[in-house]
Amino acid sequence: MAKAGHAWSRAAAEQGEAEEGEDPLDAMIARSGCLEQHRQLQECMAERRDWRHCQAELRAFGTCMAQRQQQHR
Repeated sequence: MAKAGHAWSRAAAEQGEAEEGEDPLDAMIARSGCLEQHRQLQECMAERRDWRHCQAELRAFGTCMAQRQQQHR
């Protein structure tokens, strides 16, 4: 069984696509260089349980991912 991560990606992991035990989405975020922003967003969501209270973290993560996407183009 896949370790805890993104619920919608667990099904893919359980089907054997991520046999090494790492969540594919977490691995992609780690490669993007935005892991810290993602961690802060996850912490906020865990504490507040409402994304509307995590707008600063959400914007920081979105900005980081957008910058990484532009660098790859």
